[in-house]
Amino acid sequence: MANKRSSGLDFSDGNPTLNAYTTDAPATAFDQRNKAERARIQGLMYTTKPQGQLRHDPTRPKKLKERFSLWLINEGRQRIFFATFILLHLLVAALGLVHYGLKDNLVTARQTYGVTFTIARAAALVLHVDVIFILLPVCRNFVSILRRTPLGDVIPFDKGIKLHMATGWAIIVGSIVHTLAHIVNLVRLTMADDSARTTGQRIAFFIKANFVIGPLITGWLMWICLGVMAYFAVEKRRNAKNGGYERFWYTHHLFIPFFILWQLHGMFCMIQPDRPPYCSWNSIGVFWRYWIVGGVIWIIERILREVRSRHITYISKVIQHPSDIMELQIKEKMQGLRAGQYIFLNCPELSFWQWHAFTITSAPEEDYISVHIRIVGDFTQALARAVGCDFESVRASQTPIAEGKVVTTATNPKINRVLPRVMIDGPFGSASEDVFNYETIFLVGAGIGVTPFASILKSIWYRMNNLSHGKRTRLSKVYFTWVIRDFNQAEWFHSLLHALEEQDSQNKIEINIYLTGGIQEDDINNIVVQDVGAEKDAVTTLRAPTHYGRPNWDRTFTSLGQKHSESDIGVFYCGPQQLASTLRYMSNKHSDARGARFFFGKGSCHRSALFHG
Repeated sequence: MANKRSSGLDFSDGNPTLNAYTTDAPATAFDQRNKAERARIQGLMYTTKPQGQLRHDPTRPKKLKERFSLWLINEGRQRIFFATFILLHLLVAALGLVHYGLKDNLVTARQTYGVTFTIARAAALVLHVDVIFILLPVCRNFVSILRRTPLGDVIPFDKGIKLHMATGWAIIVGSIVHTLAHIVNLVRLTMADDSARTTGQRIAFFIKANFVIGPLITGWLMWICLGVMAYFAVEKRRNAKNGGYERFWYTHHLFIPFFILWQLHGMFCMIQPDRPPYCSWNSIGVFWRYWIVGGVIWIIERILREVRSRHITYISKVIQHPSDIMELQIKEKMQGLRAGQYIFLNCPELSFWQWHAFTITSAPEEDYISVHIRIVGDFTQALARAVGCDFESVRASQTPIAEGKVVTTATNPKINRVLPRVMIDGPFGSASEDVFNYETIFLVGAGIGVTPFASILKSIWYRMNNLSHGKRTRLSKVYFTWVIRDFNQAEWFHSLLHALEEQDSQNKIEINIYLTGGIQEDDINNIVVQDVGAEKDAVTTLRAPTHYGRPNWDRTFTSLGQKHSESDIGVFYCGPQQLASTLRYMSNKHSDARGARFFFGKGSCHRSALFHG
């Protein structure tokens, strides 16, 4: 078996002239491009008028079976799964209402409290079902294993965090229903009490009961934990600057006392059945029976994280890139690593408890793990300072670095600086690792969202050059599109793109870069002049030209369908949600049951801490 490559595709920076272009440009200025420039335009950009009858024609009338099969590709599985999730709640609630409304040994309870007793018990049953699901989506090793099984074709595992959030909100809604029903029950109990004759006495009894009755005490304590967790879990507060994520992270661990209180909450026997056994082990404190499904798996995952974190790892190189991008190269032998996966990283020097998710940008064929981190939050800023990066002085000088600068290495550290220890948990799977399951793939990255494709493109490069430990790929064509706002965002990625172009002798990889931000008029003239007769783009120095403006997705998907009319095409994206919705829509619109079908997958876009764990 061949040895892993050390840094054959190590990131360096491209043309330093890319720093200058930042403002708006008229679109008509680029009409002067000559034949030499147009010859570099990739085949995907050409649109030819269809001749004769095409195999791929998404506009043709479709039968109901064809429409249903196309709907299942990108929309059906997710919608069916969440519809099943909602139907399960409705079914459990209905069965709970029937059970507690008709059970023959609860006649006295129903006569005393009325329908709210039945509603409270049914809501509690639904809440117990939610406990089964709440922890499973954040058991990432468990999910990573399942997504590689046939279940991965049925269950949308990549929407696990959405399932976790949906279950959390279901618990909140169910808790509100359960609490309101019991408040009505307590009011009826207060009105039936003979010792409280006046309104003041009844109010005093009602308030006192909340602090002396066991289920009420534990219930209100649970609401404090649940309310705090929900408040800081809202996206606006979670992503807020000055410690928003840290507040979310620490308060979210209130789920531990929340679960303990839940178990105690059900162990009180306040509303007894009509006949014995009144409060048997089989009827009270049943929370653990539902929790154990996901709870045991979650505990195993936490133990596994502790075991993994004890592995010897160290930062071997730190590179400070333009546009506030920091690269960490970490020496770690990670088994089962696949392109497009992500890891959780912890720096005990900053916080022993915080684990943050970052996409792996190195290839499985390399003997190190690299992550590219955008300095946007409190944790990333603290980590950058800890490893010796100095972005603050660069911003203060207003002279951004033109290329990547090696800050320190393990063999040549900065004077009087010891690189901090880091701990790693992972790798974990994402939609991006499915790229090698297709013959044709269309990769779209927006800004720093290109990070998961760095690993994928590197791995493709190694496989093309037979440096991948004998691993083969079905890939016959790769279309890579990068949408960026300004030229600065492109610099740290240039070395990989240049290497791909140089080694791609069979033209398997097609690169397109779109600049959506504006540039100054003087710079427009310089670009046009340098493009005349040039074999490479004046901006990126790639053979592929830079396109100005937003991509025409209709034309792109039409061209893909015509060129690969008998293929299943994997569309993988990482970046803002707005563009994800557009690409998903285009994948559905341009799929043809008799021609090309577009399978959309949104990869793991971990630019900073996105998940809790």
